[in-house]
Amino acid sequence: MSFDYDLFVIGGGSGGVRAARIAATHGARVAVAEEYRVGGTCVIRGCVPKKLMVYAARYGDAFTDAVGFGWSVGETRFDWPAFVAAKDREITRLEGFYVANLDRSKVEILRTRATLEGEHRVRLGDGRLVTAAHVLVATGGRPFREGEFPGAELCIASEELFDLKRQPQRLVVVGGGYIALEFASIFAGLGSQVTVVYRGEEILRGFDMEIRRHLHAELDHRGIEIVTEDVLASVEKTSVGLVATTRGGRRLDADEIVLAIGRRPNTAGLGLDSVGLELAATGAVPVTGVYATRLPWLHAVGDVTDRIALTPVAIREGHAFADTVFGGREVAVSHELVPTAVFTTPEVGTVGFGEEELRAKGIGYDVYRSNFRPMGAALAGRGTRALMKILVEAETDRVVGVHIVGADAAEMIQLVAVAMKMGAKKADFDATMALHPSAAEELVTMRTPSQHWRPGA
Repeated sequence: MSFDYDLFVIGGGSGGVRAARIAATHGARVAVAEEYRVGGTCVIRGCVPKKLMVYAARYGDAFTDAVGFGWSVGETRFDWPAFVAAKDREITRLEGFYVANLDRSKVEILRTRATLEGEHRVRLGDGRLVTAAHVLVATGGRPFREGEFPGAELCIASEELFDLKRQPQRLVVVGGGYIALEFASIFAGLGSQVTVVYRGEEILRGFDMEIRRHLHAELDHRGIEIVTEDVLASVEKTSVGLVATTRGGRRLDADEIVLAIGRRPNTAGLGLDSVGLELAATGAVPVTGVYATRLPWLHAVGDVTDRIALTPVAIREGHAFADTVFGGREVAVSHELVPTAVFTTPEVGTVGFGEEELRAKGIGYDVYRSNFRPMGAALAGRGTRALMKILVEAETDRVVGVHIVGADAAEMIQLVAVAMKMGAKKADFDATMALHPSAAEELVTMRTPSQHWRPGA
């Protein structure tokens, strides 16, 4: 059978773009369909613009702390419109970079929606029907914003925060995960009054409980009000903004209320039912290995598979897919020991297991921890404390979890992940010379375990 393309990619985000480029370098005829902007969630309305906001928010601390180091700082003022304009210019530049790379690889870019319409068949938004030997679904995720309370339509999703015309001085964030806490931290740093409402008992579900509690205390110390075990009951619009009422009886006044209650695979309306592919309950495309669905011509990578929703994972999967299908060599992607960071202030960096996971698996472990006041906080007069925690499997001495809360946690955890991927033991950490003075030296100077846990103990 003759096809218009060897590979048709639905979705121009990080995973789809990488798959398209690599497949093209292997000689495949490739097209990418993107109905919004090339670059996807991460580049256009996710981790990249959010990290720029993180940088902007931390200047407030720098101005305040400078006084303790002998600097005289004059009046400061944050200009939201100026920042948004600068952010937009950078995102446009990055989108151009993505487009240029696709063009250089001779990948055809179709700026339109694309949906499946039977085996090997893709219907474009302009009505055209094209065929492809292989179709890759790389449509990423979308905010889950369906509220279960009156007035939910008055709330916004996290992606809408990037393009607000004015900075909300009173912000209510609903949710307790990565996205919710990062935006709460950002706007608090920019001077907004921020309240977080989370239905769970503690923020950052899925992380080591000690890390969760430590971050909670640090965010509280920075003036963010965190309300747990409560949910919104209603939202009303008034002449001066929004008023939210919680089931617990709290009244919260706000300029904006953000629903940051998770994301879902972006598969609605893609026509996957037309080829008989049954989706998971979350809407995810079920895959095995790197990319394979039960249909040999249909594939998926990235957040749409609902495995690990991180941009580097999508990129690695997209690359491995292209090498395997078009490059003649089977490439596997490991989803173990994936480092991750939460860009709150202070940051969280983590890789490997938390205590609760180790106990659930019945793995005996030792805990090495250091809770200290960072050197930079002394002259600044800040009461913040950093936490570093190493979990070591008792039977093998292998480091199975490292968790950091503090400045530059993300930078440190990336390098720790390299060591752990190589199978580093606690003895290897101990044998490594410390770099002084640094916060990171704590990772190689903790000698005495502060806690032990053994199955049945």
